[in-house]
Amino acid sequence: MAVPNVTLNNGVEMPVLGFGVYQIEPDETERAVLEALEVGYRHIDTAAAYCNEAEVGRAIAASGIPREELFLTTKIWPQDAGEEAAARALSASMRRLGVDYLDLYLIHQPYGDYYGSWRAMERALQAGSVRAIGVSNFHMDRLVDLIDHNDVTPAVNQIETHPFYQRVQDQEFMVDHGVQIESWGPFAEGRGDLFTNPILVDIGKQHDASVAQVVLRWLMQRGVVAIPKSVRRSRMQENFDVFGFDLDEEEMARIAGLDIGSSIFFDHRDPTMTHFLGTHRFD
Repeated sequence: MAVPNVTLNNGVEMPVLGFGVYQIEPDETERAVLEALEVGYRHIDTAAAYCNEAEVGRAIAASGIPREELFLTTKIWPQDAGEEAAARALSASMRRLGVDYLDLYLIHQPYGDYYGSWRAMERALQAGSVRAIGVSNFHMDRLVDLIDHNDVTPAVNQIETHPFYQRVQDQEFMVDHGVQIESWGPFAEGRGDLFTNPILVDIGKQHDASVAQVVLRWLMQRGVVAIPKSVRRSRMQENFDVFGFDLDEEEMARIAGLDIGSSIFFDHRDPTMTHFLGTHRFD
């Protein structure tokens, strides 16, 4: 079935459900992406820092699916921040992916000269090398600062969003500024015993659905784009099969009660983590 789209602030349509490849080893990536495409996914999310762009590209080529039917996202890491370096990084990513344009290009972390990167990305948007540009892991203060001092408002902010960290106020802020929220880690990588949480399990039983399906349905009903990852075809299919039921208001409210209001991974404002992510190189 066709996955519904959200419309970004520049009119580009983005599937509300995609397939993420974070932490998929390069030697597994081509097979995993090809299977995801066979299942029906048309939105693929990768990043230069994942070191598997080339394998994603090979899977896309092997699938035979016309490029215009796909929505492809990749990201620039802080090691390539800056106006000239970002332009080179974008070209390198497209070369590894084997494509002549991207649907979405994101600044992966809010560190380094991301203002210079943004200027390069605005030029790429004007030139047609990318259809939309955005950011990832930006807290709202940095997001509004970027909006206020540049010509193009980010189309997307990809941030940690799951039942234990729901980002409701952040989403409200982004809606007010025309920025689409996208979830990374929709299952919290299984932390907090998410897959055995009694509330999520009980809601799943009411719909003959798994906890993963309940979480994805909850995100989509909130208007949050999600990019679950799996290396198992059966799980890819399960995660894709989330359009045959709806959660009611009571169920949505029960899930809302799981929010602890903070990250279960790490704080992007922590100086130690800021230093690590801002200086870490992946090559």
